[in-house]
Amino acid sequence: MTAAPLIIGHRGASAHAPENTIAAFRLAIESGADGIEFDVRCAADGVPVVIHDANLERTGLRHDNISDLTSKQLGKIDVGSWFNAKFPKKASPAFALETVPTLANTLKSFAGFEGLFYIELKADDRDFRDLAKAVCDEIRNSPLLPRIIVKSFKLAAISEVRHHLPGVATAALFSPKIMDFLRRRKHILAIAHEFGASQISLHKSLVTAGLAKRSSLLNIPVTVWTADNPRWIKRCRKLGIRALITNDPAKLLETR
Repeated sequence: MTAAPLIIGHRGASAHAPENTIAAFRLAIESGADGIEFDVRCAADGVPVVIHDANLERTGLRHDNISDLTSKQLGKIDVGSWFNAKFPKKASPAFALETVPTLANTLKSFAGFEGLFYIELKADDRDFRDLAKAVCDEIRNSPLLPRIIVKSFKLAAISEVRHHLPGVATAALFSPKIMDFLRRRKHILAIAHEFGASQISLHKSLVTAGLAKRSSLLNIPVTVWTADNPRWIKRCRKLGIRALITNDPAKLLETR
């Protein structure tokens, strides 16, 4: 049995390779991560592609919006050179060959991986329905489906996912801003349930013993993001946290 908590690579091993690329995912898996986490958006042709930002300014060093380019065009754009420039001590010439992968190619590339796949829908009011359907269509017949968790801050997208694919695991994402609207953390669980989420994914600042205990009683697995300090291993064990998302899986695995 894998030791708790499960260690999940945030956008892959993004501390050591350009985020949301095949290289980052491969490095996370080779380091022994129990799963990988990545973001998806719809390209102009409706194909889900793996990238966090709505545009390419940060990781592609150009001004195009993701929604204005097809998946084929995105598959030719360098999204690794920015990492080499920002982190010269970690740079690799191979990173400059990394492009925006599709969801389909990402899953195909790691079809033999027996860990978890956390797919975050980067959606807004305009496109969450289309993105939810596109992702569900892509994963519906995948042999990896039992190990996929679809998550989003846009909780209406979770409801859409459950509509199209009732059996898939889903997680409601919560950032610290949620406490601007709630008086008590326990209400997070009620909100997640209302939108049909089977799990919750919490920013590390939201984690308390009380919330963890209540989640356990309700059989709602908890994932914490994003923690790179090894001390979180001990805390997650103490609180019964299922999984920990980190930029540096190798570092945390050393102390698990």
